[in-house]
Amino acid sequence: MRLTETIRAYQKNDPAARSGLEILFLYNGLHAMIYYRISHWFYERGCVFLARWISQFAKRRTGVEIHPAAKIGRRLVIDHGTGIVIGATTEIGDDCLLYQGVTLGGTGKDTGKRHPTLGNNIMVGSGAKVLGPFKVGDNARIAANAVVLREVPANCTVVGVPGRIVRYQGEKLDQIHTPDPMMDRINALEARILELEKQLEVKNHEAVQLPDQNEG
Repeated sequence: MRLTETIRAYQKNDPAARSGLEILFLYNGLHAMIYYRISHWFYERGCVFLARWISQFAKRRTGVEIHPAAKIGRRLVIDHGTGIVIGATTEIGDDCLLYQGVTLGGTGKDTGKRHPTLGNNIMVGSGAKVLGPFKVGDNARIAANAVVLREVPANCTVVGVPGRIVRYQGEKLDQIHTPDPMMDRINALEARILELEKQLEVKNHEAVQLPDQNEG
């Protein structure tokens, strides 16, 4: 594990990080990755029980559970790591960012490769669940509490339950002005209903104003 570059990645992604020493000694996410690198080393050399013991110790110590068989690239930042779960066949590229409560897991229906593959420079928001053996493309953004069950192309933004792509090749997700596809649909239906009501009122008014053809 290249500790120095990982600390710099934390400083880049977390404005609250004041120094490298603070990150090294106080950040659970960094500690979880250190434990993971050790457990993964043992797992790759056939010491499966020891690797699992280290990963479970790390879970109790940091609140982050990473299976030692997972494959994780460089400079992964785990921000406020409590509640994160990373499954055994998960693959994560370089320069990714995970917030608290993220699950990279399976659906229980697959065998072999059961967990997602994340490309490079991916952000997964708080509480999001990415479930299944599919790929999330480079530079994708997954909003908080989204549930992603199918492949995500590169440079896309996904929100909602189930996850829907709301932005292609878009700018970086800011976590505040996140599009809500269901609300957009509801707003469009409300606007259509108002338009139809106005048209109905006009027709009713015109019908009242028509002279009685039987008069005269």
